[in-house]
Amino acid sequence: GGGCQLPAEWRPLSEGCRAELAAIIVYARVLALHPDPYGAYNYLPWQRGPPAGPQQGAGGLFYSAEIELLCDQAWGSMLEVPAGSRLNLTGLGYFSCHSHTVMQGYAYFFFLRMDENYILLPHGVNFQEAIFPDTQENRRMFASLFQFSNCSQAQHVLSFSSDWEIQEDNRLMCSSVQKALFEEEDRVKKLQQKVATLEKRNKQLRDRVKKVKRSLRQARKNTRHMEQMNRKLSEKLSSAGGQIPYINSLKQENSHATYLKV
Repeated sequence: GGGCQLPAEWRPLSEGCRAELAAIIVYARVLALHPDPYGAYNYLPWQRGPPAGPQQGAGGLFYSAEIELLCDQAWGSMLEVPAGSRLNLTGLGYFSCHSHTVMQGYAYFFFLRMDENYILLPHGVNFQEAIFPDTQENRRMFASLFQFSNCSQAQHVLSFSSDWEIQEDNRLMCSSVQKALFEEEDRVKKLQQKVATLEKRNKQLRDRVKKVKRSLRQARKNTRHMEQMNRKLSEKLSSAGGQIPYINSLKQENSHATYLKV
């Protein structure tokens, strides 16, 4: 069946951290959408049939897009292509855990990767979003992380900054820091599990000690009771022992009297 299940140890990462892990980052405009021709069920449930033309590409479950780079490729990424280059991006559409969707005529920041056949796909780092709309906030974020140049638009936002290299040299890699934090969280979690196990064993030991103490108290009580019984028995025996000579003398007198009668 369908559905989405993330790894048990999964944690969300910020866009800045994921940008450091993305293989390729481009700032591009979507020129055209093309429905994926593969598969007999490449359409949404409420559609009577698969999309009929390129303009309906966004309505299909899976589709590709032709994009045009608005800046030279960001420094630090694997792909190096100049502004104005046109690329084909596949792997768009609706999936079980996420959706990679775009609209024709709009600009986006893309996290991309290449598969073994050199086909460009969205790079959903950490199972999160790989496509970001062209907003002022996203422009500021990506311009602070990667240096775009020769931009055909928004040069005042994505242009070179004189102190960018200094900031880059002084900045700790967010992904490395977060990795260290996650490792520390895992270490703390393991320690907490060990503490919980030790507390459980300690409780079991306390319960055993309580049972031993209870048994010891009962044994002492039984000992005191036995001592009391022995004392009473000894008293009875002592009392009975004083009457034995008198009984013996009576027996002797009776036997002597009988002898005289005979």
